[in-house]
Amino acid sequence: MKNLKIIFSTFLMAILPQLSSAQDWADLKRFREANSKLKTPTPDENRVVFMGNSITIGWQSADPDFFSNAAFVNRGISGQTSPQMLVRFRQDVIYLQPKVVVILAGTNDIAGNTGPSTIEMIRDNIFSMCEIAKANGIQVVISSILPVFDYPWKPGLEPAEKIIQLNDYLKKYAQENDLVYLDYFAAMVDERKGLKKDLGGDGVHPNKKGYDIMKPLVLEAIEKALTKR
Repeated sequence: MKNLKIIFSTFLMAILPQLSSAQDWADLKRFREANSKLKTPTPDENRVVFMGNSITIGWQSADPDFFSNAAFVNRGISGQTSPQMLVRFRQDVIYLQPKVVVILAGTNDIAGNTGPSTIEMIRDNIFSMCEIAKANGIQVVISSILPVFDYPWKPGLEPAEKIIQLNDYLKKYAQENDLVYLDYFAAMVDERKGLKKDLGGDGVHPNKKGYDIMKPLVLEAIEKALTKR
């Protein structure tokens, strides 16, 4: 009996952290403390929230000077899909009262990180984030999904054409709803419809050179969005 108790206790210690993580599916705890410490923006502050996945949060590590701008708030979480971002969108974007949100989402959905998703499901989640932002007076920059020829952690999914199809949906939606469409894809795609090899080692995540291409594009998009206020 004593041995059984020890085994059971060991099992609980191993499984409880995983259960806790599963219960916080959207990782709402990730930025909760940081959000609580963020001061309300002043009227003349052009706060911008970057909502995204590992490509967004990885930018802060690859180019910390870019995010030394106090008005730029990075709320990327590695591995996240659009439904997870939608769940935390109010907490990690709306409540921070930015003038602009830059949304970069969808590639992990296509990779199946939280289960199978159709292009239409991903599209609708991104559209919902845009509509929540607009309803709260926040200008939206919709980023294209970066090109990917193959996911190293999920090979064989042939994502290239799916990304192109989803980007077409996003671009059309932006045009029809007076939003800013940010086209990273066209500047970073190679002849295979994947990420140019010199812009990212794994074919998915940009390196410093990749982010250097993205930087002027996003700054231009933010300026366009600010003029719409």
